Order: sequence, then C-alpha cells, then structure tokens
Amino acid sequence: MSYEVLESKLTYEGKIVKVTVDKLQMPDGKAAYRETVIRGKNAAAALAVDAEGKIIFVRQYRHAFKEMLLEIPAGVLEEGEEPGEGIKRELAEETGNLAGNMEFICELYPTVGYCTEKIFLYFASDLTPCPCCFDEDEFIEVERYTPEEALEMIYKGEIKDAKTVAAIFAYMTRHK
Repeated sequence: MSYEVLESKLTYEGKIVKVTVDKLQMPDGKAAYRETVIRGKNAAAALAVDAEGKIIFVRQYRHAFKEMLLEIPAGVLEEGEEPGEGIKRELAEETGNLAGNMEFICELYPTVGYCTEKIFLYFASDLTPCPCCFDEDEFIEVERYTPEEALEMIYKGEIKDAKTVAAIFAYMTRHK
C-alpha cells in the first residue's frame, strides 16, 4: 500500500515539539488529513533493579495528566548522545545510581497514532550509588518495589505510564 504526502502545514512550533497537519493520498486514491507531533529528540528509559531485587521508580508530576506518576527513570537524549549512554546519565541524575550492566530491551513507539517519539528501553543492574543531580525544574521522589508489587500496581491502575508497563512486563517475562 502506498501513502503519499500531498501537503504538509506546520501549525505549531514549541520548545520540545512541532505539530504538522498533512494531507495524504490514501491507497484508494482519496485524500485524508493526519496530524503529527514531531518530537525533536528521542528518549531512553531503564528498568533498574537494585541488589535487593527491587525496581527503582521515580514519581514525578506530569502536567498533561495533572498527576504525580510512577515511572521508570527516563529522559530525553542530548544531541548526538547514544541511547545507552543517555539512560546511564539519566539514571544517575534521577536516582543516584550508576549502572554496571545495561541490557537493551527494545525500541518503543509510545504514541503511534500521532507522535514521532521513540524511547529506547533497557534493563539496568549492578548498581552503585552516586550523587543525584536533578534538573532545576524536576522534583522527583525515588521509590522501590518488588517486581511482583509493580505488576500488582499495574493491575490496580497505580502504574499507567506505557514505557513503565512495557518494561515491567518484559522484565517479568525475561527474568522470572
């Protein structure tokens, strides 16, 4: 099947994202419109497991939902930064832990209906403490739960973040 972009109009450009409205020619020859949020940078995330077998989470405010959400550590990659290096940096900044071992899980498209963002997921282990250094506009609470507690939190609706849910299911499948 072929889809051809006939027109593309930039409707918004902000600090983090751009929004376009594209006119497409569909496989049946008709035209349709699609909105796309173009994320300028991708992200990386890690399900980090401490020496006691607990998963390290961060709880932080997410304005789109106006909630404090429980998530695995993650962050936007800096220009030219490899995903594995980016998540090592974010893990240290957000949780105060250096990862001695990183295992790639997958490349994840969290919102395929309208956004170009990619998140590279990892497992992190062999952790050693280091100083936290949150961004000046980040207010993060670090929490730890067993994999079983985390799974139960998904089923109770206490963990809603897609990357976190995917990483927990991947961990339970691969490491149990």
